[in-house]
Amino acid sequence: MKPHYSIPIHECGDPLVPIPLATFAVVHPHPYAALGAPYGDRSPYYLRQPVLAALTVAQASLQERQPGWRLQIFDAYRPVAVQQFMVDYTYQQLIKQRDLNANLLTSQQQAQLLEQVHTFWAVPSPDPATPPPHSTGAVIDLTLVDDQEQPIDMGSPIDEISDRSYPNHFQHSSHPGAQTYHQNRSTLAQVMATAGFRQHPNEWWHFSLGDQLWAWLDQAPAARYGRV
Repeated sequence: MKPHYSIPIHECGDPLVPIPLATFAVVHPHPYAALGAPYGDRSPYYLRQPVLAALTVAQASLQERQPGWRLQIFDAYRPVAVQQFMVDYTYQQLIKQRDLNANLLTSQQQAQLLEQVHTFWAVPSPDPATPPPHSTGAVIDLTLVDDQEQPIDMGSPIDEISDRSYPNHFQHSSHPGAQTYHQNRSTLAQVMATAGFRQHPNEWWHFSLGDQLWAWLDQAPAARYGRV
C-alpha cells in the first residue's frame, strides 16, 4: 500500500461542481470516454468547488508569466469503475507493447506488469479509506497550451508508462530539448503550486489539492476529501 493511504480522511463535504470548459483549454474528445470508459451519468469535467477555484488562480498565475497561455485539462473526476477500466486497459497495452501473449504469462510476469501499471495508476480500491485520488474530485491531469491553442512540448505524453513521466526526468538529461521540456514542466508545477496544488512524484501532469496524496506531500494531518 502506498504511504499516502495511511492518511485519514476527514471529509468536509465540498460539492463536486462542473468545470467551466470555456475558461480552460480542454483535450477533445475526452481520452478515456473515447475508449469506452464507463462514466454512466457522471462527467470527467468535475472538481470539488474549492479545487476549481484554485485551478482558476493557477491559470491567472500562468497568464501573468506567459500571456495568452492556458491550462489544458486532460482529465479530472474519475469514478472507481473508470479507474478499473483504465488499469485494465493499460495492463493490456503493456502486454501488446512488449509483444507478449496474455495467455502465456507467468504469475511473475503478471505481477511485474501490474507493478509497472500501479506506478502510474492508482489501485481501483472500493475501500472508502483508500480511494483512487481522481475519485475524490480533488485531482486534475493537465498540461499547457500557447496563445494559438498549440500544446506546449513537455517531452512526453500524459499517461506514458516510462521514466520520462517523472517531473524532473529532463533536469539533467543530455537530450537536445531537455532544458526546454524541464522549463515547461517547471512552469506548470510552479503555477499549480502557487494555487496550493501538490504534484504527483511520478507524473508531471498530475496535481491534487485536498486528497490523501496532497495531505501526505503537504504533511497535513488529514485529507479533506474522500471518494464521491
